[in-house]
Amino acid sequence: MKTSRIPGFYKHSVEERRALVSRMQQFSDEEIEQLSSAVSLPVETADKMIENVIGTFGLPLGLGLNFLINDKEYVIPMAVEEASIVASASYIAKIVREAGGFKTEATERIMIGQIQVVGCEDFQAAKEQIEANKDELIEKANEAYPSIVRRGGGATDIDVRILNEDSDSTYSQMLVVHVYVDTRDAMGANIINTMVESLAPTVERITQGKVYLRILSNLADRCLARATCVIPPELLESDGFSGEEVRDGVVHAYEFAASDPYRAVTHNKGIMNGIDPVVIATGNDWRAVEAGAHAYAARNGSYGSMTTWSVDEQGNLVGEIELPMSIGTVGGASRVHPTAKLVQKLLDVESAKELAQVIVAVGLAQNLGALKALATDGIQKGHMALHSRSVAVAAGATGEMIDIIANKMVEEKEIRVGRAEELLEGTLS
Repeated sequence: MKTSRIPGFYKHSVEERRALVSRMQQFSDEEIEQLSSAVSLPVETADKMIENVIGTFGLPLGLGLNFLINDKEYVIPMAVEEASIVASASYIAKIVREAGGFKTEATERIMIGQIQVVGCEDFQAAKEQIEANKDELIEKANEAYPSIVRRGGGATDIDVRILNEDSDSTYSQMLVVHVYVDTRDAMGANIINTMVESLAPTVERITQGKVYLRILSNLADRCLARATCVIPPELLESDGFSGEEVRDGVVHAYEFAASDPYRAVTHNKGIMNGIDPVVIATGNDWRAVEAGAHAYAARNGSYGSMTTWSVDEQGNLVGEIELPMSIGTVGGASRVHPTAKLVQKLLDVESAKELAQVIVAVGLAQNLGALKALATDGIQKGHMALHSRSVAVAAGATGEMIDIIANKMVEEKEIRVGRAEELLEGTLS
């Protein structure tokens, strides 16, 4: 039976971990070989994906464990180079699991295309003409990409805005047409760009203006995913700290981020520490997700926290996150990259909407992991202990010497490459 609760998983060798996952997922021999291969992306495939290819660049692929989301078990692949991220997410997921797991939901997957129109003699009249011809524009947009219509999606609505109408500069005066598109399980960039480009001549005819930009927007605020968790304080107890102390420390830390953009940037970077690795592992565009998430965090006029943390009437810690999620489960690198395809099978999501909900749950877990650490022992204690092996490798340690040097540095509380080199030299001399 599939479960994300695998106690002691980190204690196994890499080969043993692969075997456990392979049995649980019933991977084929070819899939096991792909998971075990030192080359996750053949250079021949890479050469077809981007320009001027000279090789490929690998990232560690780990598993976020213990996740229970809407009562479903998830083993979550995360591609990331930074120590402690996977461990922190898994640790918090275990706590939330004991409290009943994460609850998530998502809106319909409506993405946005924009058409910029300049040079209109009367912008208000041009706006009214676009609105009067909305049905024609929607029909033409769908004619440009009939395959998405056959899959149940397509352009659904149009609206219009006037920007800088009172400006003295003709460069800043413009009409912006928004085309709203249901992209189903695709991220939708190619769909939307094709649609808005096809509409340019018609928009120029209707407005008597000139179209310049026609492209999607990565502020996908009609494609939102939300996650929540409710945690009794006793589950938050930590060495030397009561559950109530940890709970209150988390809320105080959140309020700092909600009030100060200097703190909010670092707070939100920690959230993206959880989100980006899943987006990358599934072959999605993490730059688009990052851009949309940070823009959404500033939607009220100032940059703030992507999460909220509060205390309910029962004294429980309540966490919430809501973000745009412009991701897909079909198309793009997810169809081409062999490991990304394997990752999607491991995740066992049925739609892009479900994947979006999983991703924001990981972001919420990662945020709580960071805030809990900051509110108690500080961020460095756990992070540097996990980072010690990378430091040992950077100093030249190999094989069993990596753990010997790493453990010694943790014991001394001096985790740096210089000290690792001294310990390695002393051990080998």
